[in-house]
Amino acid sequence: MKKYLVFGLFFCTCLSYASPIKKALVAGGAGFLGSHMCDYLLNENYEILCIDNLLTGSFSNIAHLENHPHFTFLNHDIINPLPQDLLIDEIYNFACPASPPLYQKDPIHTFKTNIHGCLNLLELAQKCNATIFQSSTSEVYGDPLEHPQKETYWGHVNSIGIRSCYDEGKRGAETLFFDFYRKYHTKIKVGRIFNTYGPRMSQEDGRVVSNFIVQALHNLPITVYGKGTQTRSFCFVSDLIEAIYAFMHTKDETTGPINLGNPSEYTIENLASIIIEQTKSTSPLIFHPLPQDDPQKRQPDISLAKQLLNWTPTVPLEKGLQETINYFKN
Repeated sequence: MKKYLVFGLFFCTCLSYASPIKKALVAGGAGFLGSHMCDYLLNENYEILCIDNLLTGSFSNIAHLENHPHFTFLNHDIINPLPQDLLIDEIYNFACPASPPLYQKDPIHTFKTNIHGCLNLLELAQKCNATIFQSSTSEVYGDPLEHPQKETYWGHVNSIGIRSCYDEGKRGAETLFFDFYRKYHTKIKVGRIFNTYGPRMSQEDGRVVSNFIVQALHNLPITVYGKGTQTRSFCFVSDLIEAIYAFMHTKDETTGPINLGNPSEYTIENLASIIIEQTKSTSPLIFHPLPQDDPQKRQPDISLAKQLLNWTPTVPLEKGLQETINYFKN
């Protein structure tokens, strides 16, 4: 731990020197999405400051980067003030628990991460004239009355439910981003991320893909909430990271919000069947009551992403699931 912290402080000092290499801060960089973003940016010859409080992120996701000359880790919670001497070109914010069991574990901290944390990052972006990406979410649409969901839809969200710390926190973060854009001309990019899966998902995070895979690999009953007829759209992580990178390099006036996800729609029961088949599992399905405020339908309209980013996902669900299953096997 001390080694990483010292390197982090050294990095903050050295950023003030001129360098032709672009410098990016990845908040939540030891998490599932953040760690993949770090890999992608390093391959694009960036210098990376990865910030994570490790509440849900893991050293194992970034251990392969420990000795990389352009990678630095700082153990820090973004709800607290950031180091003052940073000089950053781009900020990618993935810092927030993203699965219901984890964000409901400490809902007040989740809300603070979305509001106080975003405020700290936005102030840094304004100070450095950096471009900042916010990983918003399809959950801003709540349990939608529009299907598929377009960016123009304002949502159907419960502001006082058990999921509100996340749903309303992300909506509040979007408010902050666009107020900074209007008042300070901060260079913002807001992406509404739909269900994403792939290697480095945590076995314990409670998301449907990781839950089903772990249960299937152990031939345990697969837990389906509700009747299994609710739908989700699943995007493989490499597709999502490419979309985010493309979004970050659009013109300043391209602010979003833009839906980022795979529009192919599956029922939860259908997903379970595919995973059982691919793992050759003997797991039966067991059905439990649907959790409070769990959305019945989730499918992105990605017309804007196609038009503005020239992007569309390319990894089929079966291929992405097999790669994810192999990760969990190992």
